[in-house]
Amino acid sequence: MVDVVDVVERELVDPWEGVLAAPTAGIGAGIGVLVLAGSSGRVERERARLLARQGMTAVSIRWFGGPGQSPGICEIPLETFTAAVDLLRRNGAERIGILGTSKGAEAALLTAVREPRVDVVVAVSPTAWVWCNVGPGRDGAHHPYRSSWTWRERPVPFVPLDDSWTRTEPDGEPVAIRGWYELSGRTFADALPEAEIPVEKARAELLLVAGGDDAMWPSLPYAEHLARRRRAAGATVRLITRDDAGHRPRFPGESPAPASPRFRYGGTPEADARLGAEAWPYVIAALRGGS
Repeated sequence: MVDVVDVVERELVDPWEGVLAAPTAGIGAGIGVLVLAGSSGRVERERARLLARQGMTAVSIRWFGGPGQSPGICEIPLETFTAAVDLLRRNGAERIGILGTSKGAEAALLTAVREPRVDVVVAVSPTAWVWCNVGPGRDGAHHPYRSSWTWRERPVPFVPLDDSWTRTEPDGEPVAIRGWYELSGRTFADALPEAEIPVEKARAELLLVAGGDDAMWPSLPYAEHLARRRRAAGATVRLITRDDAGHRPRFPGESPAPASPRFRYGGTPEADARLGAEAWPYVIAALRGGS
């Protein structure tokens, strides 16, 4: 597996904060990858750098919570991500991948359904449905619930959350919210069909990575649902999983995910690293077009 030591990084400031990481001049295969974090909102610098060391141009952007953006994941234009595809193409990418985690995976899948230039999606800890906003919109309001996304200025159909859910952990301890999503899927079952992500419509190849011990939402059942939908349509898909891994698989060379005072993510650092290590060769092959 190619491992390029020298990487050039460029800070992005307009139209969004971010970083572009690329291998040194003369090395590379015209592959561009958009790297999307989940609800942390961070720029995934370390992950972009790892991909650049594999001979790819990687861009990671802050897609909410930055200057001029919605403070929460509320009605985020999917055009944000198609514009990032434009950037990758301008930087010489001929093959385009999106690697997204959690809400970033939701964005990646929805973008690929609408953007035929996306060749491959790697969805880590994904969902099979569009969910409501996480945090406030531009108006500062959390409620009433709205879609996380828009396309051509129209909200994408979504599933709201059932606010009758209550935590089981003592106050002050990190909370597992998987049950909130499971309850909401049952409560708002009538919203599921319209909010389902039609992954079979994406021309992109699809690689799914999910842990069975995910405590944030049931990403493994979601990934299995996505895989069934793809296969039913005769489209390709690969699913990499471990029952003991949680919401945050870590790829070789990445730092362990930090503990959170607010949320339980499931898994263990060791199990999350094992899932990432098992998935990594497939991730690189998929992005390069070798699988």
